[in-house]
Amino acid sequence: MSRFVWVTHSFMLVAPIVSAIEVTIPLVAPPDSASVLGNLVSLSIEQDRWIDWAGTTEPNTFFNNVLDNLVQITKTPPFIRIGADSEDHTDFSYDIQYEEDVFPASTAITPYPEATNITVGQGFYDLISHLPYGTQVHWGVNLRQYNLTAAYLETVALIDAFSSHAVTEKGITLKFLEVGNEADLYHNNQGRNSSWNVQEYVSEWEEFAYNVSMTANLSKTSYTKLIGAAFAGSSHSNLSGFSPQAIFNLGILESPAGQLIETISQHQYSGSFCTGGGAVLQDLMTKSYIRGNISVFTQDIEATFANGLSYILGETNSMSCHGAPNVSNTAGAALWLLDYSFYATQLGISRLHLHEGVGYKYNLIQPVTLNYSILDGTPIAPLAPHVQPPYYAAIIAAEAIGSSGTAQAVEIATDENDVSGYAIFEYGRLSKAVFINTIAYFAGAGARNATHIDFSFTGSGYTANKMGVKTLKIGYATDTANLTWGGQTYETSDGRVNGPLIVDTLPVSSGIDLQETEAVLVTFL
Repeated sequence: MSRFVWVTHSFMLVAPIVSAIEVTIPLVAPPDSASVLGNLVSLSIEQDRWIDWAGTTEPNTFFNNVLDNLVQITKTPPFIRIGADSEDHTDFSYDIQYEEDVFPASTAITPYPEATNITVGQGFYDLISHLPYGTQVHWGVNLRQYNLTAAYLETVALIDAFSSHAVTEKGITLKFLEVGNEADLYHNNQGRNSSWNVQEYVSEWEEFAYNVSMTANLSKTSYTKLIGAAFAGSSHSNLSGFSPQAIFNLGILESPAGQLIETISQHQYSGSFCTGGGAVLQDLMTKSYIRGNISVFTQDIEATFANGLSYILGETNSMSCHGAPNVSNTAGAALWLLDYSFYATQLGISRLHLHEGVGYKYNLIQPVTLNYSILDGTPIAPLAPHVQPPYYAAIIAAEAIGSSGTAQAVEIATDENDVSGYAIFEYGRLSKAVFINTIAYFAGAGARNATHIDFSFTGSGYTANKMGVKTLKIGYATDTANLTWGGQTYETSDGRVNGPLIVDTLPVSSGIDLQETEAVLVTFL
């Protein structure tokens, strides 16, 4: 059944109400509302297994289907970044068709490690033609190995791929080139010696980025531009460390290549599983924790805007080093991502690239069959391509934003520490609202509580009398499957939505009941 079919249900109380709040929502977008594009939730793909995501002799149908689900909702493909750690381990050879990789041994902490050496050929880049029509791409080239020839050959191959008929006829474009990934960590990963500093980085980046920009024929008027920074962390206003402020202070934007920077990219994770340890799902989901992990970049964002540039999270997800087991791959992580994404817009972050790799715990999408557990690397029966719970957050965000291209978002103030809300405006008028209850409900916790939310409205304009309420149903926060969105599932063999759509049509005056570990989308009718 089409997602646009509405089914009317009477509203049934399914949980004891332990609190009741009233939220005030403006009918007209406030002047400080954040503009939100349909590709707000986008992807960053670890480059070492790019051919698995793209497919070689033919496109990866499952991956294309789950991308197309989002296109069908927003009319905008997710923005795709390709690169990350393995971009700095990549060399080019005309003797290779696609790629040859060298991987370290799998471990219980990292069942699917990144390749330590990747050699690619022209066909590796040509596979970009397998993405959906109109996809914008952000691709990284190698800085860490300090090999200008490698950076040059990779750039030539990229430009050849994106100028091919197979790519241009689908409107797939190279929007950004990224020179080096997380250079602030080079002194930790043997990329540079212990004295490596931001001054050396700016000098090397300007050299390599100038070579790349000349090879790609970039200019102030070219469509393709450069990404700035792409750091793992930030020293913020400490100009001796790595931060947007530090590289601005060193004059990077006045250099020939720096004048081609259009966007600053920051990488951010909400915790780490690099050495194992007990990550806590409720911590990840907590509203204050989510806000703290983004607001830490407020100074960086302001400095970026002051220089006329945009700001993205070019690589982000829940826990670094591929995620934490039974945290990053759970339904609770879907609620984290939904709140995290919309809150990011309130600080001026225009796009989030959720990092993905084959077999990573925090993936939205597992694009190929897996033979080893993503949790501990033990052998398993072949597990076909599938979506993981955080994918539902991308779907909900897409439906909230819609396809008008005019969406704006503003956070709704609530009197609950565990309830988040966002009003969505289209053409300047109130259209929808998203509400998220971030209390983790676990098996054995007893009664599942709910918060009742009533609405009041401010400003002049149309006030809806009815609303459609669509719910993300979750059994427990730790669930890794069997979620439904409006009664429908995306956990299908082809990645397409299945099942009858359920949307409750209610009077606005009745308000809504929001259970623990639940999200709803309210559409004002």
